[in-house]
Amino acid sequence: MQYLAAKYACYKNESQEISAGTGDPCKYRINGSYRTETHAEKFVYMSVHHLNLEFLLPMTIIAILFIALAISGTWSYFLYYMLKSFRDSPRLQKSLEPSRRALPRVSVIVPARNEEHYIADCLDRLITQDYPNFEIILIDDSSEDGTWQIMQNYAAKYKGQIVSLRAGLKPHGWVGKNWACYKGYLQCRGDLLLFTDADTQHSKPTMRLAEQYLWQQHADAITVVPRLLCKDLWTKMTLPILSIFLHTRFSALRVNNPKTKIGYFFGSFYLITRSAYEAVGTHKLVRRELIEDGALGAELKRQRFLIRMVRGEQYVSAVWARDFSTLWHGLRRLLIPLYKQNRAGTVLVTVAVILLLLAPFILLSLSLWLSNFHTEFASPNDAPGNLHLSAAILALTSASAVVLIFISAAVQSKLGVFQSTMYALCCPIAVSIICSCFVSSLNDARKGGSVTWRGRQYNMTEYTNTP
Repeated sequence: MQYLAAKYACYKNESQEISAGTGDPCKYRINGSYRTETHAEKFVYMSVHHLNLEFLLPMTIIAILFIALAISGTWSYFLYYMLKSFRDSPRLQKSLEPSRRALPRVSVIVPARNEEHYIADCLDRLITQDYPNFEIILIDDSSEDGTWQIMQNYAAKYKGQIVSLRAGLKPHGWVGKNWACYKGYLQCRGDLLLFTDADTQHSKPTMRLAEQYLWQQHADAITVVPRLLCKDLWTKMTLPILSIFLHTRFSALRVNNPKTKIGYFFGSFYLITRSAYEAVGTHKLVRRELIEDGALGAELKRQRFLIRMVRGEQYVSAVWARDFSTLWHGLRRLLIPLYKQNRAGTVLVTVAVILLLLAPFILLSLSLWLSNFHTEFASPNDAPGNLHLSAAILALTSASAVVLIFISAAVQSKLGVFQSTMYALCCPIAVSIICSCFVSSLNDARKGGSVTWRGRQYNMTEYTNTP
């Protein structure tokens, strides 16, 4: 590198002696001896000269500075909107005007596959709901553990209020959970359908408050933002970063705004009128979707049904990931199906995630290196202060982005995940996990990769767009 700088100075007719003792700027020193450049080397040096490094280098630095400023600005927006969302999103709470109207029957549909460690606690809390008119439909999705036996025990204990059934072999082209939900719908008798997961916990007034809010808002569906429980260290480190994107993209402020096209359901709790569910196409419409709750919410919004999202972390809690394996595969099931539907868009999403998460740390290191860059490449006629000023600006913008990442993760840890803000210090590890998983998933998707979820492997050539 020092030799290229010397030859560049040579072609600029610099007067400085490049090779000590020779006075010949067109010679260079290797291993203590001097030699003259070959014709090939002259060609390289002249090419470098004609590229005009005096132009390319500043433009490159300016481009990097703009990228750093854009990243820092984006994180400023994330932090602002996240705080706004926490402050302004509606909450599930008691009504000031109790109603004496006849309450519609609610059918609680609980699909489950290999949930023997969670389903009993879920049912214990569901059966004690203070809503007076509901039934529970349990659907076993080909479990390989004791889930089905637990379902039968509860159905026998609460005969007439709890019904258990087996979904059976899923048809070709159906995701297992979606088939189980559809089978539950065929069995239920309620005017309102409440879909929930077997690893979800519900406080006693949850169903009553949700139905009351749905009625007051004259809405077709309501979904409750749950408290996401972290069972392992990896999830505790990673979930705050993931939640930043989740609560920014699918904020209640966006979902509840009729002017936006964004609709979303949390699978742990969404209550929907039977008429709206049937009109939108039931789970048949989203039978191929691995993220069926989000897809169903989006379709309802697209068809102009009125949906509402409310915060209810004090009423509903759900397990997002149980260990590193479910965390990794949970991220994969977000990206790989998306690639099959929109390849260019998925690549852009991956690049954007890497730029937003990883680039600030890289640019901060680059700014430190740039502070010493001038001594190798710049000529004596260049102003040393310009490059050092650029390095300082880059250091400031990238450092601000890094700080904003840590602050955003701390806010999410405190207000969204309800855990210690100290987990925000693990941001570099979380960033590495997320970026590695996205790159790996994108690479596998290009090769026609499959997704492993809930003990099943889904070939994405069969699970793309629903006809």
